[in-house]
Amino acid sequence: MPICPNCNYEYVEGVTICPDCGVHLVDESLLEEPEDWTEENWEVVFTSSKDYEVEMLKDNLENAGITATILRQADRNFPAPGDLAIIKLLVRSEDVNAALDFIQNLNSESGEEDEEEEEDEES
Repeated sequence: MPICPNCNYEYVEGVTICPDCGVHLVDESLLEEPEDWTEENWEVVFTSSKDYEVEMLKDNLENAGITATILRQADRNFPAPGDLAIIKLLVRSEDVNAALDFIQNLNSESGEEDEEEEEDEES
């Protein structure tokens, strides 16, 4: 059945333009299902009060093929630094283990680099 991609009304065969909005109708099978962004499908894997940390980690996860999104809980009307402005990094439920492993590996690598820098400074 043809369907309007704009208003989602179905029409009988033979109709090619939506009489309500004037958009060309498409076959229902051509429409893509929207991604499920419901709350139940996402879990928090990292929190911080520093926006740049969460942004960098999100970019790293996405480069590793893990879809991530950021939830900022800062009140724009009451600017507050520190723990009052919590920023959460969320990933899909099926990617939680992979994301946590990735974050742990990233933290262990940065810890090793810090140790090497300290050793270089001491010598």
